[in-house]
Amino acid sequence: MDDLFRKAVPVLDKLEKAGYEAYFVGGCVRDHLIGRPIHDVDIASSATPEEVKSLFPKTVDVGIEHGTIMVLEEGSSYEVTTFRTETGYSDFRRPDAVTFVRSLEEDLKRRDFSMNSIAMDKQGKLIDPYNGRQDIESRIIKTVGNPEDRFREDALRMMRAIRFVSQLGFRVDDKAFHSLQTHGALLQNIAMERIFSEFEKIVAGPFKAAALRMLLESNIHEYLPGFRDQRDNIAQLLEYPLEQLNSDEVWALLLFHIESETEEHLLRAWKMPVKKMKKIKKICRLALKTPFFAGNELELFSAGRTAAVEAGKVWACLHNEDPVMGEDVGKAYDRLVIKDKKELDVTGNDLLQWSGKNGGPWVKDSLDQALSAVLTQKVHNNKTEIREWLRQCNLI
Repeated sequence: MDDLFRKAVPVLDKLEKAGYEAYFVGGCVRDHLIGRPIHDVDIASSATPEEVKSLFPKTVDVGIEHGTIMVLEEGSSYEVTTFRTETGYSDFRRPDAVTFVRSLEEDLKRRDFSMNSIAMDKQGKLIDPYNGRQDIESRIIKTVGNPEDRFREDALRMMRAIRFVSQLGFRVDDKAFHSLQTHGALLQNIAMERIFSEFEKIVAGPFKAAALRMLLESNIHEYLPGFRDQRDNIAQLLEYPLEQLNSDEVWALLLFHIESETEEHLLRAWKMPVKKMKKIKKICRLALKTPFFAGNELELFSAGRTAAVEAGKVWACLHNEDPVMGEDVGKAYDRLVIKDKKELDVTGNDLLQWSGKNGGPWVKDSLDQALSAVLTQKVHNNKTEIREWLRQCNLI
């Protein structure tokens, strides 16, 4: 087993010695079987929250109402959740009532997909009542039981299904796909921040093209901000080598293709972080530059390396070029004489001292022109040479 599992075995041991059942569950088991890296482990137990707290001296109530206690053991933290059943989902997201039970199978029955409904004991033996391992080997995403029931319980699971297509390259089985087609409207009950979080993972995954295609074929896009009646426009993105693009670059391409009042209007509707909105709009602005901005030292300097490379890739897609052009933009940026205004060998104080003038807007203007001259290599980044150049240009 993975080292993270082995390190957590003492937690399972302590629970079992006290007479309780304990297993590794959920995404860590799924990723272990797929062969993906595991970043943390989750544990399910027949012990109630109070029983878990009585066994471990250091715990945190991270979700005690749903049976989850964080156990701090040997410098690591583990979420231990009591076996439970759930009933009533009036908001199509969270259960109205949670009941703690002693049955592992009852706990696994409430989960979303078969691949996430596998438990593993400390010896590595699988408890797999819903054939999740077989579905993993067949690369199929199936719900536990009736997909309509699972999606009505938590409508966000529809986005999660498409997210797993993007992350794993699996396909959604026919029954679940049909349910996606008929229950997309339930997403209107889900907080936009949660939908955005899932969509971000969709456009960041290595199989994002397949996931976007499923988003369209299932009609889920009709219930996402700004995407209604935009099937053909979104479909144009499938013509690009999306596997070479990150999520910000995909968002930029969406802005170029989707009909919207403004970029701002569409991005705000998704309730994405302001910092991300600014970055995406910056990429779009650079990609629209004519001629291509990468030949302009000032544009490159102002953009910064990351945004310049991303805009170069978006520009390449829009002009039917290879996104590898982004690497060329990065190399052009790397050739800049300086990468930060702080590297300019003169300051505003220098200009005031040399000129004998009072401060004012002219100081910033003169520094900007000196910066431009250095970047375009009209003058070396040397205090003496810059001073002489400024005097010749009557800037001091």
